[in-house]
Amino acid sequence: MTDNLTNLKKYKSISDTKSNNQIKTTDINILLNRVRLNKKKTLKKKIFVSLFLACFVFSLIVYLII
Repeated sequence: MTDNLTNLKKYKSISDTKSNNQIKTTDINILLNRVRLNKKKTLKKKIFVSLFLACFVFSLIVYLII
């Protein structure tokens, strides 16, 4: 009887460890995806601001020439 209880406790601890590792792995993947999305957003913002400034400078030069 005690062998069954100890085996059951060992099995439960092993299964709990596996489930905890899966949850941590999922959380890390979610965080990494969030970081990638944030990098993409900031890159798009930088490109947009750069194009806006380039257009502004170009239009200012055209205005001063004319």
